Amino acid sequence: QVQLVESGGGLVQAGDSLRLSCTASGRTFSNNYLGWFRQAPGKEREFVAAITWYGDRTDYKASVKGRFTISRDNAKKVVYLQMSGLNHEDTAVYYCAWSGPRPEVPRAPDAYDYWGQGTLVTVSS
Repeated sequence: QVQLVESGGGLVQAGDSLRLSCTASGRTFSNNYLGWFRQAPGKEREFVAAITWYGDRTDYKASVKGRFTISRDNAKKVVYLQMSGLNHEDTAVYYCAWSGPRPEVPRAPDAYDYWGQGTLVTVSS
């Protein structure tokens, strides 16, 4: 079992920055992927970013590339999502998720086995 707890969400103005954190506990294993997803009201959950265990590969949703940065600290078992240039379309509940070994960085929600409870990010325009 892997437990994930997100933090760092809140209400910000358009153009602001925010950093989300996700702390993992339990059997976190090596060679996993940690990803961030988001779900806006009335919309399906969508992939935002993911990172490999060693941090050597990352993947981003096209609309956040260049604005968001995913990173991880394995010693602390924390994955971060640094978000900048936020706009109203980034308003959503953001979820952290854990996936076991895969041949490539997974984007599909069903590739992830464990999920956090989510943290709300609201961007006012």
